Amino acid sequence: MASVQDIIVSATVNIISAIIFLVAFAILRLQPFNDRVYFPKWYLKGIRGSPTHSKALVSKFINLDFKTYIRFLNWMPAALRMPEPELIDHAGLDSVVYIRIYLLGLKIFVPIAALAFVVLLPVNWTGETLEKMNVKVKDLTFSDIDKLSISNVPAGSKRFWAHLTMAYVFSFWTCYALYKEYKYIANLRLHFLASEQRRPDQFTVLVRNVPPDPDESVSEHVEHFFCVNHPDHYLSHQIVYNANKLAKLVATKKSMQNWLVYYQTKYEREPTKKPITKTGFWGLYGETVDAIDHYTAEIGRLSEEEAVEREKVISDPNAIIPAAFVSFKSRWGAVICAQTQQTSNPTIWLTEWAPEPRDVYWDNLAIPYVELSVRRLLMAVTLFFLTFFFMIPIAFVQSLANIEGIEKVFPFLKSVIETDVIKSFVQGFLPGIALKIFLILLPTILMTMSKIEGFTALSSLDRRSAAKYHLFLLVNVFLGSIITGTALQQLKTFLNQSATEIPKTVGVSIPMKATFFITYIMVDGWAGIAAEIVRLVPLVMFHLKNTFLVKTEKDREQATDPGSLDFATYEPRIQLYFLLGLVYSVVTPILLPFVIVFFAFAFMVFRHQIINVYDQKYESAASFWPDVHRRIIIGLIISQLLLMGLMSTKKAEHLTPFLIALPILTIWFHLFCKGRFESVFKIFPIQDAMVKDTLERATEPNLNLKAYLQDAYVHPVFKDGEFQRPAAIDEEENSPLVPTKRVSQRESKYGSDEGSENGIVE
Repeated sequence: MASVQDIIVSATVNIISAIIFLVAFAILRLQPFNDRVYFPKWYLKGIRGSPTHSKALVSKFINLDFKTYIRFLNWMPAALRMPEPELIDHAGLDSVVYIRIYLLGLKIFVPIAALAFVVLLPVNWTGETLEKMNVKVKDLTFSDIDKLSISNVPAGSKRFWAHLTMAYVFSFWTCYALYKEYKYIANLRLHFLASEQRRPDQFTVLVRNVPPDPDESVSEHVEHFFCVNHPDHYLSHQIVYNANKLAKLVATKKSMQNWLVYYQTKYEREPTKKPITKTGFWGLYGETVDAIDHYTAEIGRLSEEEAVEREKVISDPNAIIPAAFVSFKSRWGAVICAQTQQTSNPTIWLTEWAPEPRDVYWDNLAIPYVELSVRRLLMAVTLFFLTFFFMIPIAFVQSLANIEGIEKVFPFLKSVIETDVIKSFVQGFLPGIALKIFLILLPTILMTMSKIEGFTALSSLDRRSAAKYHLFLLVNVFLGSIITGTALQQLKTFLNQSATEIPKTVGVSIPMKATFFITYIMVDGWAGIAAEIVRLVPLVMFHLKNTFLVKTEKDREQATDPGSLDFATYEPRIQLYFLLGLVYSVVTPILLPFVIVFFAFAFMVFRHQIINVYDQKYESAASFWPDVHRRIIIGLIISQLLLMGLMSTKKAEHLTPFLIALPILTIWFHLFCKGRFESVFKIFPIQDAMVKDTLERATEPNLNLKAYLQDAYVHPVFKDGEFQRPAAIDEEENSPLVPTKRVSQRESKYGSDEGSENGIVE
């Protein structure tokens, strides 16, 4: 059980770590040779072309103007200075709404913390129950921090009315803040979509599960179907190829070209020494050969394979999958197609809004639609077992958090860990950092699972991975930490008391896990956020590329990797802090200041990052917000249910009927918000589409929309080479007749008796 001393040690270590990161950032960002690492977004926009401190520059690489180092924290007010409308234009709505999640955390928890400190802390501190209980149950462990929790209130006390009242106040305030934010972001999205410039996805629909036709190719069948069923609005389409193998060849060739450039640069710098390499993996083993000749030959071989595969993809009918991107002459036509059922058979001709071109995850478009249900079932089962087996390292982490409990179960370890300094460090710092280390690889695993599930947009992959990660953090990190930690900490107590007393012990112990979560917040939310702004890995990678690969200014631009917000990882992590704040706001309010520091610090850091660093991979117009709202509601309901459980262990069952109303009201509030706002994030209003179309026709009457959309959804591997578009795409233009290769439809129930013999359908 972490004591006040342990918390102080942990806070000291993490504050010092955060200060070191911030000082390192303040120094590194001022150096001209790091300018592209810490301000890449301005370079991408073409606004920044030289270091900002060039006037006071004595050296080409080092900034020797020491006055600039005095203002090393000036990035903080600068991060808050840009107005939100300008920030949306600069970084996009996704980025702005993301950082508003941190702002929402401040709006919720600052008033809650102020009220909890005034009302609940005095009520808890004067309870004196833990000291009395420790006399009767000597194996029960607790610290001074636990005296500030609900555990210190006597069983059956009237003091619980204060907690009940605050639970209602906190819940109503949280719902009010959520409602205001949901309404604000819904309006932001509508305004953003209404004022957004023309994009290909506004006119395009993704059609999947195109049924086979014996007389027509996929391209001809798609064209025929939409010319018949959307005759006034259909414009063109782009069939989807299974080019995954070709894409791998292109990626391998690009990697070889990078190695060739590296060795050529190395040879130019030292002409007397011919570079060599080995033919094995990464040049680690195999025959030693001339590096330049080897990679030149490999690139030639890959170029030949690429040409063969490219021709195979274009000419082989089996390389065409039953899906297409269908474009329309107006946004109104695209809205009608994307948001309606196309045939009486709901399993074919499935339409949905096409992702924007940079949001498309091309690898998954080649997955047959019938496989998707099987894949998602398998991944659901995999997620269940992954979540279950991850309890093992979580239990190990909790063992580190409860040294006193271990000493009572395993007294022979007492002499090893009894030293105060070691004990404080282990209990105050090690559990949080150990848990964070265990979680490092998890987002990558969950993203791989989402890709296997077959989602076709990067934004969908992020949202799906975020859902998995949120479930994982909820079950393992939160519930797992409470259950495994409590079980281990109170093991001897459980074994030596009657079964009827165990629920009471658990009820007392759950608030005691606040000390572990406080240490985790400081490791992950303080030092972890400070490390985010240093960008250590991109910094090292840039200088490695700059040293070995860069020969021209264009090479230097390509070596700059601005990165982007990792929504699949960051958003579930925020939800954990919402959950902790909501659960412990009534139970152990002393945790709230640590959560508030996280939200405030993270808001400032990520605002700086999206202004100066991150370049988003896609723009979904904040389509993820309903997920954010739902997860906060889940955290609120969990906090209410846990409070009900605690009350039942504290002989306050008479308050349970009053608490039952809270989750019911919260669920009703969620359903109300869902019905009121969620449609804004799911569908595009026909009226708005018509308004944009009308304005566009008035302002750009000569717009050639077909030329604008022609190559928007061509697979990226075809954009660098020659790509012959199927002739069928262009044949229908300005023709009231729909060409088809069907020989006859006279015997068909739905066929036409006139014109079908000539292969023409009116």
